Amino acid sequence: MTGKTTTALLAISGLILLVIGVGILFFPHGFYESNGTILSNEPSLLSEIRASGGLLLACGIVIILAAFRPVLRRQALGLSALVFLSYGLARVASFALDGMPAMSLIASTGIELAVGGLCLWMLLRVTQIRAV
Repeated sequence: MTGKTTTALLAISGLILLVIGVGILFFPHGFYESNGTILSNEPSLLSEIRASGGLLLACGIVIILAAFRPVLRRQALGLSALVFLSYGLARVASFALDGMPAMSLIASTGIELAVGGLCLWMLLRVTQIRAV
């Protein structure tokens, strides 16, 4: 894998997180309605929802910026793998604990596991190359 491939993967994964983070932080009702989830206007619930959006937005920004700084790519790959795989694996656990969600969330799970898996694989390759 080349530096360009790593840059592209990080830019894409960061952009995904940035867009989702903006959607959750600034437009939570519309974002969640897109998968059939209706949020109330209860301030504590919205605070919890928006907080995760802020975290995803911040992670997306960090990953995008690091994509273009070779010295930070390993850390960005680790962060991207952590975020995407934790979301994907938590959804899989939810399937077992809560039942199957909307198809859009099942598709999201596949994307999260794929992007997280690619980032982890690339991180392991970069680590092996440095160890040689």
